[in-house]
Amino acid sequence: MDAATEGAEAVRTVFPIGGELTVGRLGFGTGGLVGPGYWGPRHDDPQRSVALLRRAVDRGVTLIDTADNYGPDVAEELVARALHPYPAGLVIATKGGVVRTGPDRWHIAGRPENLRAMCEASLRRLRTDTLDLYQLHRLDPEVPMADQLGALRELQEAGKIRHIGLDSVTADELTRARDITPIASVQNRYNLLDRAAEDVLELCEERGTAFLPWFPLGNGALTGDTGTALAAVAARHGATPGRIALAWLLHRSPVLLPTPGTGSPAHLDENLAAGRIALTERDLRELGALGALGAPG
Repeated sequence: MDAATEGAEAVRTVFPIGGELTVGRLGFGTGGLVGPGYWGPRHDDPQRSVALLRRAVDRGVTLIDTADNYGPDVAEELVARALHPYPAGLVIATKGGVVRTGPDRWHIAGRPENLRAMCEASLRRLRTDTLDLYQLHRLDPEVPMADQLGALRELQEAGKIRHIGLDSVTADELTRARDITPIASVQNRYNLLDRAAEDVLELCEERGTAFLPWFPLGNGALTGDTGTALAAVAARHGATPGRIALAWLLHRSPVLLPTPGTGSPAHLDENLAAGRIALTERDLRELGALGALGAPG
């Protein structure tokens, strides 16, 4: 099998979150459906966001990633409005543990009573009895990890959470968390130019833990012509740099599940087209070298 064929096989691979919730590896994130600073709705007409969510599912997306503080509340309510009753095979992942008080203003709230209340509120907004994947949006440094994860484990035992995930953790934190409860997913910042979480990715690969990279397009930095190898690879494939950056994630590791967000139907289609890109060994070598150039100092 040549490199191009191997690449094509890689991007068609699905992934079983928690060993049982099988999803396509290219999902859809709902952060792009809310306003600047994750505050309020993005569109004056919510039907535009509803249509976009339905378009994503119609095009084969089976993983929707959202959070209670996107809006706040706005994104979860849009997901339910657009997709409930949820089709078989669609996995909804949400997050709790952060309270948003304004554009780009938030604080961590990881006390067990907070997490229980947030979970119950997400269940109501998403109109479901069980959350497929509930991710702790941030570990609260003021609350023992065992108390935070213990609260989620109790919710899991009560049937309100199917799988538990973590967001923005170090390798040491992930290791300690696994001693408390099984962890089905991790969400850390990771993309072609920012690989600071490489050690966390390695731990995820060892256990078959899903890694949902946030800012997979570098918060827009990877969508334009950068004048680097990314642009050259994109030109060879007749694709945009953003599409190549997403394809690189799909090739980089089988546990990576990018969930790029957007408020544009055209951009959604462009993102999903990344799954059809088969990168060659030459492409991967050239793109791999960008990590050293673009890593934050």
